[in-house]
Amino acid sequence: MQQILIGENEAGQRMDKLLGKFMPLAPASFFYKMLRKKNITLNGKKADGREKLTSGDVISLYLADETISRFKEQMNDVKVKKYAEAYTRLKGIEVVYEDEHIVILNKPEGILSQKADQEDLSLNEWLIGYLLFVGSLNDGQLATYKPSICNRLDRNTRGLVIGAKSLAGSQEMNRLISGRQIRKFYRMLVKGQVTQEETLEGFLVKDENNNTVHLVKGGDVEKGSFIKTKYCPIKHYLDRTLVEAELITGKSHQIRIHMASVGHPLLGDYKYGDRKWNDGYKRQYGISSQLLYACRLEFPEMKAPFKNLDRKVFEIPYPAQFQELL
Repeated sequence: MQQILIGENEAGQRMDKLLGKFMPLAPASFFYKMLRKKNITLNGKKADGREKLTSGDVISLYLADETISRFKEQMNDVKVKKYAEAYTRLKGIEVVYEDEHIVILNKPEGILSQKADQEDLSLNEWLIGYLLFVGSLNDGQLATYKPSICNRLDRNTRGLVIGAKSLAGSQEMNRLISGRQIRKFYRMLVKGQVTQEETLEGFLVKDENNNTVHLVKGGDVEKGSFIKTKYCPIKHYLDRTLVEAELITGKSHQIRIHMASVGHPLLGDYKYGDRKWNDGYKRQYGISSQLLYACRLEFPEMKAPFKNLDRKVFEIPYPAQFQELL
C-alpha cells in the first residue's frame, strides 16, 4: 500500500487527473475500476475520481508495489538526469527574481523556451534542473507536478521569461497572461528612422511548413490570429532606430512581422528583414539573428499569496551586442 499526501502543488485538481500524473501508463479505466472496488480511496473513504483535492487530503492505493511500478514512467531516472543535464549544459541563464511560487529568468539567445523535439534541452528543463539542484523540488514531487515556463520567447530572442514553481503560481500567471494583465515590453534595433508612436493591428496567418507567418491587415479572425503591437522610438542613429514595443497580444514572430510590415524590419532578422542591410552588420559586428529582447515586465495589483509581486516592475539591461551598437 502506498499513499499520496496532497500538498499545495497538488491541491485544486481533480483526483482522477492527479492519479493520471502519478501513474501515467495506466488507462483511465484502471483507476475507475480500482475506485469502485475501494482499492483506491480518498481520506479512507470511497471516491469516484471527480473529487477536487485540497491540501492535507490523503489518497491511499491498496495496490501491489509491482502494479504501481508497472504503471509509473519507467524513464523517470533518465528524465531526472535530463533535467540535470539541461541545468549543466545550458549556459548564461540568469535568475532575476524568485519566491515560493514563481521564478523570473533572463533567457539568452539560442535557447528554446520549451522543447520542440523529444531530445531537446530547453529553458523548461533547465528550470526543473535548477529547482532540483537548489533543493526547492525533489524527484518524488515531479510525479504529480512539474514546474513550467508560463510565457515563451523565440529561440533567438533574449529576455525575461516567467516560470511557475507551484501549481498556484502556474494558475495565477497563466490567468494574468491570458487576460493580458502582465505588460510585456521589448526593445529592438530596426532599419530606418521611426518618427512617432504607433499601434499596429492585423491577423497573423502561420505557414507550418516553413515556420513563417504573414500578415493580413483586413478581414476577420477566421483569416488568422488577431495581433496588436504598440511601439515608439527611443533614439535615432544614422540608419537605424532603437524602438520599444509593447505586446498587447503575444504571438510567435509578432513583433518581427509587424515592424517589417511598416518598413522597419529588425536588424539581424533574416526571415522577415533586409538581407543586404543585415549582411553589412554581420560582416562588421557578427550579428546573425534579430536584435530583439524582452526588456521589462510590469505586474498589476496583486493579492495574497502574490503580494510580493504587487505592481512590481522587472527590467534587465541591454545585452552586449546592443551595448556595442548603442
